[in-house]
Amino acid sequence: MMNPYQHLSIKEWALEDRPREKLLEKGISSLSDAELLAIILGSGSSKESAVDLAKKILKDCNNNLNELGKKSVKDLKSKYHGVGDAKAITVVACLELGRRRKLQEAAKRIKITQSKDVVDIFQPILGDLPHEEFWILLLNRSNRVITRYKISQGGVAGTVIDIKIILKSAIDHLASSIILCHNHPSGNIQPSDMDRQITKKMKEAGKIMDIPVLDHLIITESAYYSFADEGEL
Repeated sequence: MMNPYQHLSIKEWALEDRPREKLLEKGISSLSDAELLAIILGSGSSKESAVDLAKKILKDCNNNLNELGKKSVKDLKSKYHGVGDAKAITVVACLELGRRRKLQEAAKRIKITQSKDVVDIFQPILGDLPHEEFWILLLNRSNRVITRYKISQGGVAGTVIDIKIILKSAIDHLASSIILCHNHPSGNIQPSDMDRQITKKMKEAGKIMDIPVLDHLIITESAYYSFADEGEL
């Protein structure tokens, strides 16, 4: 069925079909992803409405907001007519706020009882990154989170780990135990030889300092690998 508003701007739509007015009238949950993105984009170009532009962008991302969240300002403004610096920056900033909100909600799980609790904290941080990062989670004697700390950031294939920095951070925070975590941008959750070497070295160092390493997790966008769950720690 042909859309009667296909060639009209948002201001020319019937009131019930305008995303902003629809949000006020029916609530934010009534809006589609395209309509929400259209509000962020603002007015469209002279050739298409903001909703049409939003639909095009989402289609190119397989209608997956996680894929959209990986787009940079350069990606958006170079591919879509009518998306300049201002609109691209706004979209990227909004998606980053959503990611941080999810992260803060996950961080409320302050007691770690299983590997999935760690995944809930770190997957929003690491799951869709295009590069590798290595983080630690510092726990007290009750396995409650003291803090999380990024140790290093590298490229697609790996990052450099300094065991001394990890132990210093644990000592500075009076941590009773440590959990290691890093991501694999490739999506492969299987640990590399280097991952196993780092885990072994950290386990030995933790024993000496009486700060045991409880687990080492490898995170991807949709899966994870736990050294402890697999009996490798």
